Amino acid sequence: MTRVLHIGSGNLYGGVETFMVTLARYRGSCPALEQQFAVCFEGRLKRELLVAGATVHDLGEVRVRQPLSIWKARKRLFELIEDNQIDVVICHMAWTQALFGSAARASRVPVAMWQHMASNGRHWLELLARWSGPDLVICNSEYSAREFRGSFSSIPIEVVHYPVAAPTISYSQVDHDAARSEFTTPTDAVVVVHSSRMQEWKGHRLLMQAASRIKSNSQWILWFVGGAQRELEQSYLASLRTTAAELGIEDRVRFLGQRNDVERLLAASDIHCQPNISPEPFGITFIEALYAGIPVVTTRIGGGIEIVNDSCGVMVPPDDPNALAAALERLIADGERRRQLGSAGPARARELCDPVRQMDLLRMTLLNLCGSGRTVASPAR
Repeated sequence: MTRVLHIGSGNLYGGVETFMVTLARYRGSCPALEQQFAVCFEGRLKRELLVAGATVHDLGEVRVRQPLSIWKARKRLFELIEDNQIDVVICHMAWTQALFGSAARASRVPVAMWQHMASNGRHWLELLARWSGPDLVICNSEYSAREFRGSFSSIPIEVVHYPVAAPTISYSQVDHDAARSEFTTPTDAVVVVHSSRMQEWKGHRLLMQAASRIKSNSQWILWFVGGAQRELEQSYLASLRTTAAELGIEDRVRFLGQRNDVERLLAASDIHCQPNISPEPFGITFIEALYAGIPVVTTRIGGGIEIVNDSCGVMVPPDDPNALAAALERLIADGERRRQLGSAGPARARELCDPVRQMDLLRMTLLNLCGSGRTVASPAR
């Protein structure tokens, strides 16, 4: 058995945290991996990991501007690696790798950095992460790996798509109608749903610009699922409300906020549209929409290209509200086409992200890392 310790910050909740919770929920599908978790902050990630029955360790709140907090957390990490006989550490994102990578290596265990974003590796945190010497970088898509290879060329990079589980609940027409009633949405409306963090690059504003071009069509309603978690995101959300009013579509837009029932909301929707203006590294939200059996409309950039094809969705040029409006208008008008694309979604999602298969791929990746002999002791910095 290989004992794995995943390290995450825990102060925010998004795709990375959703993925970590999935690892916890499906850890039984791969008994050869004993997966434990460590977080720095109290929050939703820790709560959901505990609900999933996972072992969760507290490293203590860490502030980069407070060196003593870093030293204390590294000391805790060193101790829990020893006490729990951890075989391999996975640092999720550059922040945790930069702060904890060298401390883990001082314990003579291999260290992998799971890079969830697509970047060129030149951000100061990524430079520190590289300096801390991960033995392996795991990327969530071929796109992310290509972007990252230039700066981490001396470190092996493996691609492991996220394990994403299909819904365990089958939602009825009653559930469908209840969800719509909750958000003052007619049962016969065509709901276009966007589900993501409140960040500009996710394309909320582009979707509204496209929708304003077809506002003479009275069939559609927009649902934005996701709440503001930081001050910057609160300002962004406020600006989106202003944009909706300026475009004259505020009565057609619903901001649903942070939700724990995304599966239910997707099941009550008709089209998923997240038209990124910057590349999505992978896109758990696309997989979730495919499992829900609704077509996906997105921009032809980033990791989405590896997920969405002509069988299950529509891709449009980036930053082109006219092309996006035309694609949405066709799907809104053609219920049969929506059903045809949606019916192919679950099989496509399983092909890419079946949890049992992806957990086994992770097992093999870590087994190869533990057997590579790459790790050498280095002093904690």
